[in-house]
Amino acid sequence: MLDPRYAYMSAYLKGEEPKVVTPEHIDRMSRASNVQDAVAAIRETDVGSYLEEIPTNTFDDLDRALWCYFSERIKCVEAMKLLPGDMLKVSRAYTAKYDISNLKAALQGISTGEKSPMIPVGIIHNNGLVDELFGVGNVDDIIELLTKCRLGAYVPTLKGYDATGEAKSKLLVESRLDGEYYKSMLSMAKSIRDGAVLSKALGLIIDLTNLQIVSRAIIEGIGTDAAECTIAGGYMITDKAIRDLLSFKLADIPRRLENSQYRDIANEVLSSYDRTKSITAVEEIIDKHKFRLLKEMLSPMVLSPLVMAWYLILKEVEIRNLRLILKAIADSMPVDEIKRYLVL
Repeated sequence: MLDPRYAYMSAYLKGEEPKVVTPEHIDRMSRASNVQDAVAAIRETDVGSYLEEIPTNTFDDLDRALWCYFSERIKCVEAMKLLPGDMLKVSRAYTAKYDISNLKAALQGISTGEKSPMIPVGIIHNNGLVDELFGVGNVDDIIELLTKCRLGAYVPTLKGYDATGEAKSKLLVESRLDGEYYKSMLSMAKSIRDGAVLSKALGLIIDLTNLQIVSRAIIEGIGTDAAECTIAGGYMITDKAIRDLLSFKLADIPRRLENSQYRDIANEVLSSYDRTKSITAVEEIIDKHKFRLLKEMLSPMVLSPLVMAWYLILKEVEIRNLRLILKAIADSMPVDEIKRYLVL
């Protein structure tokens, strides 16, 4: 018999979905002349009501408030007494992606001397050490911190990291951190109900992440030297096939992909890069398609631990979109100019 806690948590988390910011809210925000009016346009949403209660004078204040909101929502759900153990596993494993994001920011700070704000989500944050990570001066400090947080699986990747190294070295470290994260996620998926569905979704995301790595490597002139940077565990593109793509030009990638869906995505990446000549175009296109694939696979799931995965994805996309919109408004930039960067 199905644990009744799944019914309760599914009803609760699905009940939260109508409270997120929708494209209609974004249209309203796009007509706002200032940040305060933009926030007022979403006051009936959960995040909007939260922001109206927080004093914010600058975009940095809003940015911190958005991440604090996200962090508090995760804590609230994880603290529920009726939360099944499988759902907690999903949440803890999934939000480790923010540990990776914070590690990358810390490494970037060591390389450039410019500190980036830490995101208050993840195991390092839960251990009260995210401020310490922000202040690290070298890689050895990071390794010591990871050991304290029992995140030793990431330590081998950081050993020997050259803060003054070339783009290839940095790309390799970042992709290996991502690879370790996906390895952990795939391992977790094997231990939960409906884990096969989650494993397939992760495999598809690894495929797209590898496509992103290949596109970035070709644009940056790294080419086949980035072969070690690809991530194992893809669903439809073999490790060999993704490495073979590195020897081609960006314009050749679409016709080299057997899957028509991936071919269309690669064409979109190529078109966007040709138009903008910005490497960020790669990430923007890939992120949209990651969200679409995850929505197709996870959104219909009910009475399952995967309801938690979809809730977290939905909330983080909401935060991502709001950060872009509010930054544009704060900088007096028309929202219409950044709409193509939104994940909807």
